[in-house]
Amino acid sequence: MGPHFWASPLRYFRWAARERPNLFWSCVLGGIGPVMLFTVPPLRRFLGDPDAAPYPRTYPVPTGPRKKLTGYGDEIETETETETWGRT
Repeated sequence: MGPHFWASPLRYFRWAARERPNLFWSCVLGGIGPVMLFTVPPLRRFLGDPDAAPYPRTYPVPTGPRKKLTGYGDEIETETETETWGRT
């Protein structure tokens, strides 16, 4: 068994880096995440990288009259069809 963590942490880190690198590096990368949460945004602003534009929260409504759309299956009814429709 390797050295105990609380007895000598630095010795444990050296042992874990050699004997169990997957555990060691996953803990290192997991510990870096919260640190980056507070250091990266101010560093980006300092270097001149602007924040992204906010996404639109509403859809712009057109101001003119709406066009009547016609397409496949939209038949234009003539007067004779409307008069005889529904009659036998």
